[in-house]
Amino acid sequence: MDDFHINTTLRDKSYNYSNVSLNNNDSTNNTYYKYDNSTNETLELIENVVDWIVICSGLPLTLVAIAAVYSLVRKDHVAPIYIINLLVSDLAQLCCTVAWKVEMFSVFILCFFIFGVLASVGFMMCISLERYLMITQPLWYRFRRNIKTSVAVCVVVWILSLIISFFFFFQLHYHLEKIIYAVFLLPFPLFIFCLVGTIKALSAARSVPADEKRRIVAILVVVLLIYTLLYLPNIILLLAEEAINNQTFNIICFMLVKISPLADLILYIFIRKGTTDKLSALLCCCKINQSADEQQE
Repeated sequence: MDDFHINTTLRDKSYNYSNVSLNNNDSTNNTYYKYDNSTNETLELIENVVDWIVICSGLPLTLVAIAAVYSLVRKDHVAPIYIINLLVSDLAQLCCTVAWKVEMFSVFILCFFIFGVLASVGFMMCISLERYLMITQPLWYRFRRNIKTSVAVCVVVWILSLIISFFFFFQLHYHLEKIIYAVFLLPFPLFIFCLVGTIKALSAARSVPADEKRRIVAILVVVLLIYTLLYLPNIILLLAEEAINNQTFNIICFMLVKISPLADLILYIFIRKGTTDKLSALLCCCKINQSADEQQE
């Protein structure tokens, strides 16, 4: 492969959209490229605004969330350890976004960003599996869960993410790259399996409080939505040749990935007890107020 492929897929920041070879004799092509450049410039402006929103809100909120979740870590509470590591991986991505905003473009920063993205997906898988095992295999989970095991799992996720990120740093054979990209689709069926299996197990579990059931399902749904909406389009971009050549799709996919650290903060909301009850009460109040307004009309 002649060039560093990931720069194409995650959009080289120094790419000049105006540098397009046009045929002056073909007015149709001129109109098309002008329209394409105009669209990309608009997306660039939107991306710039989104980046600053993510940086200004994501950095302080992530640091506060890490400190708050750390206080929840106990011998009988393993999930926050994975969420802490997820937030740390988000912090790495945010630092890369800051570097790009101050015009620091390099392959090393891009690889570090990919390292953070891979670690984020890995810890999302850990969170889903942990919730699934807690409900479907309660006895096994009760005797196996401990701080040492969860820390060992976190170390493995960090090491694997680092190894895979090196594949992006070095030029790979085309078919080997496609195989690696295809592996990135594996979390999607895993998230669906954990969600469906957990819902089925919870429907038969009488010892689990209703608030705890809603909280567990909410976490699994949020994880699935984050992966599907923010990560899956980028994986499609990596696998589809036509999508790679679509610069507009490149920009949108890269922008979605950079939003993920802000979206991961939603998990912190749902790990706190009583959150689902408060949200349910708020929705009920909104419905009651809406019904009252309709009756008055």
